[in-house]
Amino acid sequence: MPVGRGWIDISVPLRTGMVHWPDDPPVRIERFRSFENGDGCNVSALSMSAHTGTHVDAPFHFAAVGEGVDALPFSATIGPARVIAIRGREAVRPEELRAHRIRRGERVLFKTPGSARRWKSGAFEDDFVYISKEAALFLAERQVRCVGIDYLSVGGFRKDLTETHKILLGAGIWVIEGLDLSRVKPGRYELIGLPLRSAGAVGAPARAVLRPAGRGPYQDSRL
Repeated sequence: MPVGRGWIDISVPLRTGMVHWPDDPPVRIERFRSFENGDGCNVSALSMSAHTGTHVDAPFHFAAVGEGVDALPFSATIGPARVIAIRGREAVRPEELRAHRIRRGERVLFKTPGSARRWKSGAFEDDFVYISKEAALFLAERQVRCVGIDYLSVGGFRKDLTETHKILLGAGIWVIEGLDLSRVKPGRYELIGLPLRSAGAVGAPARAVLRPAGRGPYQDSRL
């Protein structure tokens, strides 16, 4: 949704009962103090997995040791970014990526088929388009800074789940999962996508926004 001055919110709203990864804790947003009950203020409690909705994965997520999400460098998820529309209905593959001439230092967000429909469902759908391990190696070789995708995982549910995460995170590529790119056209944008500063956490919820390139101060001469 638009958030003013050309910015587009590409975060998925958190809500009780929303879709989440199987076996992860469900999302619960509950008000435990309210004016209706005679309290002096409204106060809510939030309970969820850190890997629900729009969130950032830290290297520590798929490694025995590593950096937590609080070690995220701002340059990883703030600056020029490119939204790339994926045609493949199973996975992102190197053959499709080669035509986009992805360069070192880029931030790339993948808009995949069917993601808008999946977010509307309260049930987890395991046939989402994921990044194949071969495409992950392709991106690692090009030393991109950040990779984003528009459902709950960069790796597949039945295939390449661990491999894709390990390749990307092991290469120092920060991962944003759970984006809503349904209202975003492919092209170049300015990205701001920051997770909660959670000490030592392997992931954290994030708010991510885009606006068309050239409309703001976040320019990077290296891209």
